[in-house]
Amino acid sequence: MRRTLRVRWRVLVRLGAWSVLEAGQTFVVGLALARALDSGFLAGNARAGLLWLAAAALAVAVGAYGTGRVYGAVAALVEPVRDRLVTAVVGRGVREADPGALSGLTQQVEIARDALAGLVMVSRSFLFTSAGALIGLFSLAPLLLAVVLPPLLAGMALFAVTLRPLARRQEAFLAADEALAGELGTVCPGLRDVTAAGAEARVATDTGRLIDAELRAAGALARWSVTRVAALAVGGQSPVVLLLATAPWLLDHGVTPGALVGALAYVTQSLLPALHNLVHGLGTGGARLTVVLRRLTAPQTPAQGHPSGSPTVRNPAVPDAAERTPGTAAVPARRTPEPEPNHPAAPATADSPARSRPHHARTTPREQGPAGPEPAGKPPAAPRPGAPALDLDSVTFAYGPASEPVLDGFGLTVPVGGHLAVVGPSGIGKSTLTGLVAGLLRPVHGGIRVHGHAVPGPEAAALRVLIPQEAYVHGGTLAENLTLFRPGPVPEAELLAAADALGLTPLLRTLGGPGGRVDPAALSAGERQLIALTRAYLAPAPLALLDEATCHLDPAAEAHAERAFAGRPGGTLVVVAHRISSARRADRILVMDGAHTATGTHEELLRASALYRDLAGGWSTPAPLAR
Repeated sequence: MRRTLRVRWRVLVRLGAWSVLEAGQTFVVGLALARALDSGFLAGNARAGLLWLAAAALAVAVGAYGTGRVYGAVAALVEPVRDRLVTAVVGRGVREADPGALSGLTQQVEIARDALAGLVMVSRSFLFTSAGALIGLFSLAPLLLAVVLPPLLAGMALFAVTLRPLARRQEAFLAADEALAGELGTVCPGLRDVTAAGAEARVATDTGRLIDAELRAAGALARWSVTRVAALAVGGQSPVVLLLATAPWLLDHGVTPGALVGALAYVTQSLLPALHNLVHGLGTGGARLTVVLRRLTAPQTPAQGHPSGSPTVRNPAVPDAAERTPGTAAVPARRTPEPEPNHPAAPATADSPARSRPHHARTTPREQGPAGPEPAGKPPAAPRPGAPALDLDSVTFAYGPASEPVLDGFGLTVPVGGHLAVVGPSGIGKSTLTGLVAGLLRPVHGGIRVHGHAVPGPEAAALRVLIPQEAYVHGGTLAENLTLFRPGPVPEAELLAAADALGLTPLLRTLGGPGGRVDPAALSAGERQLIALTRAYLAPAPLALLDEATCHLDPAAEAHAERAFAGRPGGTLVVVAHRISSARRADRILVMDGAHTATGTHEELLRASALYRDLAGGWSTPAPLAR
């Protein structure tokens, strides 16, 4: 930048010349105002007073013309600097394949150009405006300069002394703010990835550390920013107070009333605004320019690549052994979130009917897998001998204190190896039921157990897997998606067998095998559901909860997937069915119908439930489900 300024000395000369013309109004206005009073109006010569005021107006017009020419000179000075920065950024982007080149070219270079132009304008304005005002004060009366100059110099000295530490703190605050913004820009779009990997606590800790750093930087900046106010008070406002306080003494020592008024005009209309612009311009624009120039000229660190495509798939949520700290277990592939507090009560039961038919907004639970491995020294969760796969005992739940219960005294038992289908009208509470079983919602009354373990709890969470209607698929390889709920390596043969069992093999071949990259946006809704279903099939949890998880599959693919889940050794399947054909494949069916909730086989419910007869009407009988 200094080289550019040396080369552009002619532009600097032109800028100085136009600045003198612009600052001429500063000198003329104060002097003309003093002469208009002393030689005109106070002397009884109104014509002379008006002529001096006209001269001041003419000086303002000439100064405005000079201001316009100043902008052209500043542009001629700054634009070559911008061009050099653009050349440097583009050159680095081409040579080093710098991924930040586009941001540097489109944003940071423009910020540097604007900040530099602002600094040139405020510093030039202060220099020439102060010179014009001080010369004017001396022309009016040297005593006026003696009153105004000392506090002005003191304010400038105070600002100069604190400029460097203030700039450092401004830069630290900008860096902390951008670090936090960058972290949030990464975390917010990937919240589902964070939840899927069970990394909420780690992300919250890292983000909280950045928030605390920005808070400390903001506090330090605020404390040092007080010096700006002090500098303005000392250098720009105290001269006004001193002029007023010493006015009787000044008048007694030969200073005319017009000169005193002119001095006040110099201070309030010229020196104070110029000092204000200098303090705030250098304090903010200077720090921005420093940060941006440092970022544009800093060398880039090449990104590290990562190998992929190994036949044994590893959960990306689990760090390599070299990355773990001594004495710690692997990060769980999935962690059950805390249920929402204060979820009031609810209604209905397979054993006892609900009081009334509720209407409520449906909630869409997040895809939930097993809780992951237990800490070292603790055995993994295991089903308790003789306990049913799922047991709900007098469960009551509602979405608000004044809301009608969705489930009220609800009781349900599903044996190990059972296959239950849940049907009912939209909004009746089917997804609420799966949310309660998964531990996403907490009942107000009653208890829920999965294989004998209380819900919510880590043991129960490790023994169930929930796949909601909106299937979750993240970027990365197909294998990384499928093994998300497995804490350790998965043999490729097992992965291929699961894909074949769920009907995922055609998509797997299209993507190029387990190591193929997945673009979630390029997948259809049905393909995403097949990936989520295969992931749940590979999970070690014996209880599978499918909350309309096959709604985007055709009937044949849906039957194929349900047949695979029903055939898992020791597995239990609970399906929220969106087709009656899915319900008729189940061992038993739960019809959620408010006060008329009922359970039974297809034939039993055709006789006992009017709602089920309506739902079943018009559907053909599917082939029996092989078990």
